[in-house]
Order: sequence, then structure tokens, then C-alpha cells
Amino acid sequence: MSIRPLRLGSFLALLVLGGLVPAMQARVNGELSGHVGTGIEAALISFGTGFALLTIGLVVSRRMREGLRRIPVAVREGRLAWWAVPAGLLGGLFVACQSFAVPLIGVAMFTVGVVAGQSANALLVDRLGLSPVGHTPLTARRLFAALIAIAAVIIAVSHLLGADGFSPIALILAIVAGAGVAIQQALGGRVNNGSGYPLSTAWLNFAFGTTGLVIGTLIGAAVMGARIGEPAPGPWWMYLGGTLGVIFITTASWAVPRYGVLVFALTSIAGQLLGALLLDLVAPVGGELVAWNLVVGVLLTFVAVAVGAGARLRWPRR
Repeated sequence: MSIRPLRLGSFLALLVLGGLVPAMQARVNGELSGHVGTGIEAALISFGTGFALLTIGLVVSRRMREGLRRIPVAVREGRLAWWAVPAGLLGGLFVACQSFAVPLIGVAMFTVGVVAGQSANALLVDRLGLSPVGHTPLTARRLFAALIAIAAVIIAVSHLLGADGFSPIALILAIVAGAGVAIQQALGGRVNNGSGYPLSTAWLNFAFGTTGLVIGTLIGAAVMGARIGEPAPGPWWMYLGGTLGVIFITTASWAVPRYGVLVFALTSIAGQLLGALLLDLVAPVGGELVAWNLVVGVLLTFVAVAVGAGARLRWPRR
């Protein structure tokens, strides 16, 4: 399928559905975590909701079921490595980190940390050839982009280092979550080549992610004495994390075949950063105000994304 020109209407749709929706999901899951008490239990509720919605789609969609049946065939024939199949476990890890970190450092700083971790680890992922395109050489442009992203995180948190209430663990979790996203996207691309249908790949990712979160929740209850109970009363929208995740996956499955992975990734990251800043301005977590250096960190993250992809991005000619 040929790549189509990205017109203004399609760009705005991807900016909102592919970028603002994940930023809203971070805020929603952060709110849910505050009412549940543990980030992993909040992640399980969010991920489980999305898994239930996709399972309904699997029941009614023959195309999703056919795509799912192709995956074990691809593994048996050697077209798909078995170790790429459980990539959804990294998705569960991401939501767990998100649910724990957002209430502590806010949506904007969490997003900056995720983009920095994703940009830096993408160098290793491409160098190892984990994605379907194989090995990608380490160029000066890509290395410079990763360094800019790391500098963006340092600038964004410079006013909080050593301050009371700042959680360096939450920031580290955001960076780890971003590094996991880079691996998950690469492995997910391999699985999608095997299934031939993005929603079938999404269902498999949600299945593994939900299973991993169930095991993690049970281990936490058995070993660390974590209490599993009903969430405390809160706003109704704190249960929308799974639904927002499905919207994002549906948008990706529609956009990537039309405009390519790169264009979707750029618009998605731009929307996430803008949405994160807007959410921290309009509905901040814990009443914290957005500092100027956080804005600078977000802008530098934009620069890192542009530098890293600038050599490959070509706007369609008329």
C-alpha cells in the first residue's frame, strides 16, 4: 500500500487521537492510582478494561480471529521469533509505571521522561535489529537526538532536584517505561507481520499485559502484603484508561498503513507533549504549577524527535 499525503484534517485527527488520547490516559490512570492505593492494581484495572473491549471485538470480528490464528503458524514456519510474541508484557509494565509515577511527578514530566527513555533505547533496539527492518546503523544524527532528549529531562527536573516531595524513583520509572516502549514497538512490529492485522496484534498484547499484571498483583498481595480491594469513590472518568488505550490502538491501526510509522510516531509524540502540558496547566496533579524549565524540557524533546527523524521524513509532494 502506498503512503498517502498527510493533509491538515488527517494531521489534526492524528494529533488528537494519537497524541492527546495517550496523555489523557496518563492523567486518568494517575487519578485511578490515587483511589486504588497501588499503581499495579490501577494498571490492572485499566489494562483489563481494554482487554475486555478488545475481546468483544475478537468475538464479533472474523478478521481479528483470522489474524490471531496466523501468529502460531508464523512461529512454526520460522517467520516470527517466539520471544517476540509476549511483547505485551512490556505494555503492562508501561501502564504500571504510569499509574505509579504520574501522581508523583505529573503528566508532563512523565511524558518527557518516557520520550527520553524511548529515544535513547531506540538506538540500542535499532542497533540490535529487534525491529522488522533489521539492523539500523548508529548515525551521528540519531546519537545527537538521544543526547538532546536526555538533556531535556535534566532541564525539566532541574528545579525539583533535592526539593521536598520530589520522587527520583518516579522519574526513573518514566524513563524505564519509555525504554520498554521502544522494545515493545519493535517486537510488536514483528508480531504484526505475522498476524497481518493490527487489532489482532493489539489483542495479543493486551492479553499478555493483563496476565502479567494479574501475576504481579497476586505476588504483591502474597509476598509484600498488598491489600486488594475496591477503589475508593472517585470521579467516573478514572475508569476510562482502558477505553482510551483502545482508541489509541484503533487510531494506530488506521493511520500506519496510510501514512507510515514515522509520520504517526511524530504526530503522536507531538500530541502527547502538548496534551501533557495542557493537562498539567488545566488539571494539575496535586495542584503543582508548571515551571518554565519543564516547558523548555518539552520543547527540547520536540527538537530531539525532529533531529532523530529529520533525515527520513519527507513531506509528500503535491
